[in-house]
Amino acid sequence: MKELKFKTNINCMACVATVTPALNETVGADNWAVDIQTPTKPLTVKVENTEAEDVVSALAKVGYKAELVEE
Repeated sequence: MKELKFKTNINCMACVATVTPALNETVGADNWAVDIQTPTKPLTVKVENTEAEDVVSALAKVGYKAELVEE
């Protein structure tokens, strides 16, 4: 399983509630976390067969942006 990190515009708990169904469907309920306390609002996703584009697309469908952070 690999870990992907994204910079997002998920700002608050209401935002988290909005993206939860999309992320749960795309990567699984226990495979993602977002830190809304940090300025870049990092989203960390653990994936096996999911690509970064799938996560970006899932968030875009519910009105949020995500940018893969290269490490």
